Amino acid sequence: MSAGADHSSKADRRSDVARVTAYHEEQLAKLLERVREGFRRYEAGELNAFELDELIHRYKCSARELWKFCGDLSGSRARFTARAIEELAIGSDSVDWWDRGKQRARD
Repeated sequence: MSAGADHSSKADRRSDVARVTAYHEEQLAKLLERVREGFRRYEAGELNAFELDELIHRYKCSARELWKFCGDLSGSRARFTARAIEELAIGSDSVDWWDRGKQRARD
């Protein structure tokens, strides 16, 4: 492999890692907003402590599913995940990580 190809490969990897990291942070912020709203509803008396606890558990399950998708950036995994994110952005498909957490919370 030439030095130019090696540099390009490193730049591509950095780009892939940056894309996955940005997506992870964006999606995590959306999940955290659900928790923030849950605390707001709890303080307003709209949720009881058990309901808030269930919401927090669901957040944890959702965040775990998101981490499984984005967390391992070793080897070719960063490239694979970055391409999957690109596909999601191009198509109308998007992953509802909150819904994924609901499925895990039932298991």
